Amino acid sequence: MYIVSKLSLFAVAALQLLLVDGAPTPIGDSKTSELDGRGLAPVGSAGVSTTEKRLFQLNRITQYFAATNAWYLGHLPTNQDVDISVDQIAATGYKVARVWGFGNTNFAKENGVYYQVLNSSGQYFNLDPSTGIARLDYAVSAAQKKGIQLTLALLNNWDDKGGINSYINTYGGTHNDFYTNTAAQTAYKNYIKFIVNRYQSSPAIFSWEICNEPRCTGCDPSIITKWATEISGYIKSLDGQHMVTLGDEGWLTSTSANTVPNYEQSYAYTGYEGVDFQANLAIPTLDYGTFHMYPDQWGYNYSWGNSWIAQHNAIGKALNKPIMLEEFAVPEGKDRIGIMGQWQDTVLTKTSIAGDMLWQFGTKFPSGEMPLDNYAVYWNTTELDVLGKQHGNAMGTKRAVATL
Repeated sequence: MYIVSKLSLFAVAALQLLLVDGAPTPIGDSKTSELDGRGLAPVGSAGVSTTEKRLFQLNRITQYFAATNAWYLGHLPTNQDVDISVDQIAATGYKVARVWGFGNTNFAKENGVYYQVLNSSGQYFNLDPSTGIARLDYAVSAAQKKGIQLTLALLNNWDDKGGINSYINTYGGTHNDFYTNTAAQTAYKNYIKFIVNRYQSSPAIFSWEICNEPRCTGCDPSIITKWATEISGYIKSLDGQHMVTLGDEGWLTSTSANTVPNYEQSYAYTGYEGVDFQANLAIPTLDYGTFHMYPDQWGYNYSWGNSWIAQHNAIGKALNKPIMLEEFAVPEGKDRIGIMGQWQDTVLTKTSIAGDMLWQFGTKFPSGEMPLDNYAVYWNTTELDVLGKQHGNAMGTKRAVATL
């Protein structure tokens, strides 16, 4: 095989876990939904979260809540790393965390965790217990034991952990072609089926996320809207109980000019990245909307973030769906308590945004693994006490009605 010729003996041994009798196993035929022995409970328990108009029902209780991003949980090399991180997330009071449910590569690797291989020889799942999907299995199980629910993102716009370009490298075209590339979409649906069937019986699933920060720069936003409609419908056909969301940054277009306060003609409002938040939120098979907020990266001052929050709240109110501020961060060295605290106060006191997710939860891992960036807010710091515990308590005790 072409792929084997480029691998060391170690990687060949790992890859063979993806083969049956020396021949590739079609992914759609894989027996991937068996999770016996991992302690996963059936769907229908109190663990299945839903929407309640503009809010969420978490463990059958309608509530506001704060959450966190911990993308790395399924990519950590040891169980101890996962356990420590999950313990600290739970101790902070978080009930929901967002985790990468993807890990693609175009060539099997000797080191690091990855879940599928995509190349000219086929599409394969990595079933190796040390480097493959078993790492995500453990993260899901560990979260369940601590009563934490996970948003599992199924794809990345960016190259980290193998994003859209890992499909394009195999099936041809450009990044923007991915959304309409039939072969790439067939492969992506194969992967969706693999993950959704594997975990849909777990009460640790909060929602399925189609893509982290999808962009089609310079495209008509209708391309991603059509794609999101198709993919969300496909996920619902596999699992009609769990929520589905897009995972976009919340880019606005002229569609929202008469809906949001303080609409302006600048980068975030032009549809330049090929995303129309309001049009996507209207998709019936998307249960709630997400938006992200990095003013320092997008050319805005930090106070603009308060308008960005209010604008997405207005769209959620107009369409009567929950909105999640899914990522927001300020880099180390800034007054993060002051800046992010102001944003959190806007969410808490001036909107009916259903929840917010800090980017990202910081842990010191025993293995020495260092997956974090300079936006991480670390365990056992004043920043996490204020932005995590205190804000989470305030969100959790907010009266569970959407009036703003």
